[in-house]
Amino acid sequence: MSRATAWWPVAQWLKPLGRVVGIDQRGHGRNPQRGPFRTEDFVADAAKAIEDLGLGPAVVIGHSMGGLHAWCLAATRPDLVRAIVVEDFAPDNRGRTVDEWKWFFDAWPVPFQSVAHVTSFFGAQVFAEYFEEREDGWHLIASMDDLYEIAAEWGTRAYWEFIDEVRCPSLVIEAGQGGQLPGQMEEAARRSRGQYLYVPEAGHVVHATAPWVYRGAVEAFLSTSISPV
Repeated sequence: MSRATAWWPVAQWLKPLGRVVGIDQRGHGRNPQRGPFRTEDFVADAAKAIEDLGLGPAVVIGHSMGGLHAWCLAATRPDLVRAIVVEDFAPDNRGRTVDEWKWFFDAWPVPFQSVAHVTSFFGAQVFAEYFEEREDGWHLIASMDDLYEIAAEWGTRAYWEFIDEVRCPSLVIEAGQGGQLPGQMEEAARRSRGQYLYVPEAGHVVHATAPWVYRGAVEAFLSTSISPV
C-alpha cells in the first residue's frame, strides 16, 4: 500500500551513490494503471521503467512486494539488474489468505482525523505518505480491494524458481517483528548466493523502524558488491 514518495528519506542518502528513481507500481500511489495484478505484470512494469529511462543495469531496491519483484526481475531480466536489495518478503506463502490479516485493515478508524492521527496509529511517520486528505478526513490512496487482490496471489504460488535463477549480488533483509514465515528469507539468500541480515528489533518496514541498521547494511553491501559505474 506504499508509494514512491515514502522512500524520500532513503533516497537522500542513496543519491551520492548514483541516480535514484522511485516508481508507483500499478494499484499504488498515483499510478492510474489498475489490474491485472499478477506478479509478472508488476515485473514487466519495472522492466519498462528501467528501459524507458535508460537506467539498466540498475540496482533494484524493494520492500515487501517490491522485494519479490526485485527477485523476479533479476531472474527474468538479468540484463537490466546489477544488484538487488530485498526487504522482508517470504517467497512461499502458499495456503495463506488475506483473511489472516484483513481484520487489521477492517479495524482502522477510517477516515483518520489528521496526519498525526495516521502516524500515531501506525507508529511510524512513513505511513503518512500512504494517505491523502479528502473532505471527511484522511484515507488510504490505494484501493483496499486492489491490495487484497494483489496479496491473494501470494497464497497460491511459490517463487523459488525465480530465486534460483538470480545471479547478481543480492542483500536480503528480514525484520524480526515482520511476521514472515521463519527460515524462508535466509534460505532465499542462500539459494541466490546472497547476503542475509536479520534485524530482530525491526518491524515489517525495516527502513523506517530500524533506519540506521538498514542504511548501514545497504551502504556496506553497495560499497563492497557493486563496482563503480
